[in-house]
Amino acid sequence: MRHWLMAFFLLSGVVHAAQCPRIVSQSPYITLQLEWLGLMECIVGASRYERRIKAPDTGGVMDPDGRAIAALKPDLVITSNWTKAEVLAAITPPGARSLRLSSFRAMSEIEDNLREIGRAAAVPDHEARVAAFAYRWRQKAAGIGKGERVLLLSSCTGQPYSFGRETWLAELFEMAGFRLAETTAGVRHLAREDTAEQIAARIEELKPDLVFIFTRQIAESCAAIPEPRGARLVALDGDKFLHPAPVLLEGLDELRRAMEELRR
Repeated sequence: MRHWLMAFFLLSGVVHAAQCPRIVSQSPYITLQLEWLGLMECIVGASRYERRIKAPDTGGVMDPDGRAIAALKPDLVITSNWTKAEVLAAITPPGARSLRLSSFRAMSEIEDNLREIGRAAAVPDHEARVAAFAYRWRQKAAGIGKGERVLLLSSCTGQPYSFGRETWLAELFEMAGFRLAETTAGVRHLAREDTAEQIAARIEELKPDLVFIFTRQIAESCAAIPEPRGARLVALDGDKFLHPAPVLLEGLDELRRAMEELRR
């Protein structure tokens, strides 16, 4: 492991322009994975959801814009498995490669994504970068929780959803020492109507010790929810948790600080 980490820190940085394949990223989490691999400068187009970089709009995950993608002459088109296989095949230009990634069920899928992208883009040190991420997220997660039962909520407004088993966030928080209160597998969506009442009822049913809400301003977004009995509401930055990507390392740092503050 030390060998891989030393190689990563010695070789980390961007892929040289001469080695850069022309890449289309169809999701912000994919852009974050590309960043970890040193491929940001290789991105020639990105989805309509992208906020971090300026790049030509190539449509959405469900509805990629084939004409826009073809005009960019990409070498590699990367999307999630939310894009139907037949749709991806239809919009991938002749001579280009495409990747359709599974990313949302486990932390190991993030590692697999990095490895698959690294191979496709011929990143020379991609295995070192994968190993560094695998080591660092486990190291950062260790010992944060003390067995607290937790409910993981995307937000308090709009159409919130909670994370259950077989999601990357469930695994991340369990590895960090928490116990998951949600009983379902995957993501449970709550209806847009009577959101506050639904969340309050869910908290009352599951009786978590902590409710983590992935939003920057908990006071504004969760003001309508009555203070749950026996539970604490904790706000975390969704940009650091809701993308299955190495930005989770920053999220773990924030989570540790939040728990240290709670225990003072």
